[in-house]
Amino acid sequence: MKWHTRIFCLSVAAAIVAIALRPTGSGAAESSSVEYALDAAHCAVVFRISHLGMSYTYGRFNDVSGQFSVNGSDLANSSFECTIKTASVDTNNRKRDDHLRSPDFFDAKQFPVMTFKTNSAHAHGTKLHVTGDMSLHGVTRPIEFHLNKMGEGKDPWGNQRIGFSTEFKIKRSEFGMDQNLKIVGDEVELLISFEGVRK
Repeated sequence: MKWHTRIFCLSVAAAIVAIALRPTGSGAAESSSVEYALDAAHCAVVFRISHLGMSYTYGRFNDVSGQFSVNGSDLANSSFECTIKTASVDTNNRKRDDHLRSPDFFDAKQFPVMTFKTNSAHAHGTKLHVTGDMSLHGVTRPIEFHLNKMGEGKDPWGNQRIGFSTEFKIKRSEFGMDQNLKIVGDEVELLISFEGVRK
């Protein structure tokens, strides 16, 4: 084999290897995304709602699960999803909680969970403007809110963690929960904070 033919063959072989080893667009995006499992022990879904226009009743949901993906180089490619069991509502009053689980409100037997899943996210520094679908009481509606990144790093046990928080409002009547509006307010304020542990 002549020397110039040999050089040509070696060049072609090198080019093939380079193409084979080059990351594709989707592979590069996936490699920079990190998957997290929601840490239920460090997750709080708290709400408050007006009672007779005279005070606020506060409550929380005790059974929350979910997962999310965070793209460190491009926060806009992050995604979040969670599931909350409606029967886990807790306002520190058994009689009231039983009423909230009834068909007058959450109807927990027919609608045992509420869910949220992002459709898109837009980065604003360390904040994310998130839009997604919330399903509650058999109704699915789009909602949007700002998600604040609170911190990221290793915990004392060597696990990689990241944490977020947000506050936003919804109207329960928009989800078909329109009973007793003169007694219990329509607007519900949600305060949410959560941590995730890298999978």
